[in-house]
Parts: sequence; structure tokens; C-alpha cells
Amino acid sequence: MKLKFMAAMSAAIAIAALTATGVASCDANTGDASPIYGVKLPENYRLWPLIAPAQEAAPLNELRAVVGNDLAIKAYQDSTLPFPDGTVLVKLAWKHVQSPEFEPASIPGPATTVQVMVKDSKRYAATGGWGFGRFINGKPADEAQHQTCFACHQARVRNHDFVFTRFAP
Repeated sequence: MKLKFMAAMSAAIAIAALTATGVASCDANTGDASPIYGVKLPENYRLWPLIAPAQEAAPLNELRAVVGNDLAIKAYQDSTLPFPDGTVLVKLAWKHVQSPEFEPASIPGPATTVQVMVKDSKRYAATGGWGFGRFINGKPADEAQHQTCFACHQARVRNHDFVFTRFAP
């Protein structure tokens, strides 16, 4: 009985903490919400730890960096699938350009998008437990762009909890 009470209290505290920080609902985040999913850019996401870099070939021709909140980092470190509710992944993307100082090097050019995935298995049950946000210059992209998010993830990474990014060693 005492063990059940302790487990219930721990769960309640965890949910309260996620809700208070806006991770579970994204309500505490600033800016406009994405259409369909209601996802916002998380506060201070640029300070989050790096999960992995990526280079996208033509036609995108982008350099990307994926960062994650503490739940995301722990899930990657522990090889936890599916990702736990409250996981937030953010992909920053820039045009891929050649360095003017060192020809063999590539550097980030102009920013293109910031993409966000929020895991909430109840709220986003119809899309594998994930809500999506795609932002250009801090503003959500249109609804048509958001309608393509889940279909792409479902077609290509269904067996990895709908997440493309792998943890960089």
C-alpha cells in the first residue's frame, strides 16, 4: 500500500513538473502555435544539448542540428523506445554554404526552418504520439506544410518511434 502511494505521488509530481514547465502541453512557450498540433517553439531551446548534426543533400542543401530537452537526452542515452511523454526534439536548419576562409569547409548560411516534435501520447494519439511544429523566422509555417509532417515520419521511421535522428556518438 505504501509502495503504491509512493508511485502515485511520484507520477503526480512528474506530471505537475512537466505541466508547470510547459513541456507536456507547450503552453508556457512563447510565440505562435503551429496549425493542427498547437506546438510552440520551446523557451531556451538553443541552450539544449546536441543530439546530432546532419547534412541534407539537394534539393534541400541544408546543415542541420537536432537538440533535445533532458527527457530526450536521457531516452537517447538509455536507448529508450518509444520516447517518453514530455520528450521534445528541435531541429535547426541553415542553408549549406562554403566557408570563405577555408574552401573544403561547409558552414551554416541563412537559417531556413526550426522544426519541433513534442511527445504526448494522449494528445497526439492519431499521429504516433507526436505533435509537430515547423517555424520560419519564428512564425509557424502554413497548415499545408504541417499536413505533411506525420506522413513522412510514418512512411520512413515508424520502427524508430517516428524519429529520424539517431544519437551522435
